[in-house]
Amino acid sequence: MGQRKGRKSIFRECMKRDGERETERQAHEQSTFPSSGCVVVTRRTMDNTPVRRKRTGAVRHLLLAAAFLACSSQLLVVDANSWWSLALTPIQRPEMYIIGAQPLCSQLSGLSQGQRKLCQLYQDHMVYIGDGAKTGIKECQYQFRQRRWNCSTVDNTSVFGRVMQIGSRETAFTYAISAAGVVNAVSRACREGELSTCGCSRAARPRDLPRDWLWGGCGDNVHYGYRFAREFVDAREREKNYPRGSTEHARTLMNLQNNEAGRQAAYNLANVACKCHGVSGSCSLKTCWLQLADFRRVGEFLKEKYDSAAAMRIGRKGKLELVDKRFNTPTPEDLVYTDTSPDYCLRNETTGSLGTQGRLCNKTSEGMDGCELMCCGRGYDQFKTYKHERCHCKFHWCCYVKCKRCTTLVDQFVCK
Repeated sequence: MGQRKGRKSIFRECMKRDGERETERQAHEQSTFPSSGCVVVTRRTMDNTPVRRKRTGAVRHLLLAAAFLACSSQLLVVDANSWWSLALTPIQRPEMYIIGAQPLCSQLSGLSQGQRKLCQLYQDHMVYIGDGAKTGIKECQYQFRQRRWNCSTVDNTSVFGRVMQIGSRETAFTYAISAAGVVNAVSRACREGELSTCGCSRAARPRDLPRDWLWGGCGDNVHYGYRFAREFVDAREREKNYPRGSTEHARTLMNLQNNEAGRQAAYNLANVACKCHGVSGSCSLKTCWLQLADFRRVGEFLKEKYDSAAAMRIGRKGKLELVDKRFNTPTPEDLVYTDTSPDYCLRNETTGSLGTQGRLCNKTSEGMDGCELMCCGRGYDQFKTYKHERCHCKFHWCCYVKCKRCTTLVDQFVCK
């Protein structure tokens, strides 16, 4: 109870602080537009006294509209932020902040209002949310390393750029793998005792576990990781209030579906791990616990879901429905998309495609990594490069392996 009251008091202080900031903002609204860099020049007399001028409602609206248009580009940049940027921003632990330093949550960009409030209540979780986003991005880049779109990040707070504004299969996979990354990171942090609100897994003993095996140890708290990831990752989508049945509403439903698919993958792929005990490794006794699956397995599972993703559209009832009724209705574990993917062949600032010029390709492959498909028929250039690798390795008693370093001249091919 004491912990719950503490969180409520922290939440009330945050809301009170937000109210004071809002009052201060309204008091200065006549002279400055916060966070936009746009300032209204006030008329003054010879002794520098401001002169109050009466404006009609129409004039005031015109001035506000002009200021909005002048600052619209900056507002659009802010709206493009994402919590994925936590993967690119080094986050310090809350205990590392000294008295009087700027609070942690106010320094993190890309958080929505609801995510920022969760940050204030669970500051020790933010490091692991960033780790989860980083894990998801790395796995995305591995799974798409031989595709035209290779999950490239750009140098801004949107992380992936404008390509995420399209409701494509690639966007669906990105949302799913990043949500799975948060489940993975938070669940493991619970097990390692890094978070104040959770500990080892309390999962029930599996029914099919042999009776003479012990159920114990300290397992990954997958249940807590799933619940916290749902609250944090989905907060941005649930704050949106688009008209029911609109294109924006369809995109929100798509994001929520793919977030859930990613969390389900990390949750359902967790399995039982066991360790033997006994004299000289006799394994007369086993202790078992719940353990997260290797994240590579999660990535491969979601890649299969990407290949079988369902095309959806918004229906009359304001819900997503299949474009082709011949296919089965997607389950919570399936990925969905609403827009067809661009070909990603050429650089396109509108769609955010980086193109495939300069990408390495495999001359002998007939798959997506082959030069014919990767280069989109533009052809390729050939060059020679030196490749260094370990070779002639020998085991020496006891106990190390010694290798030589071999250098070979190999051919490589890049798209024109």
